[in-house]
Amino acid sequence: MFLAKEKGQGLIEYALIIVLVSIVVIVVLALLGPAISDIFQQIIDTI
Repeated sequence: MFLAKEKGQGLIEYALIIVLVSIVVIVVLALLGPAISDIFQQIIDTI
């Protein structure tokens, strides 16, 4: 009985970590997206 509860709790904790990491990645890409795009555009223009 306690095992199932702890197992579910661990699964929820992993899911929360994945959600938080995903949010951080989305925010970083939203903020740095234009800068990264400019860098790739400069590379393309140079080639």
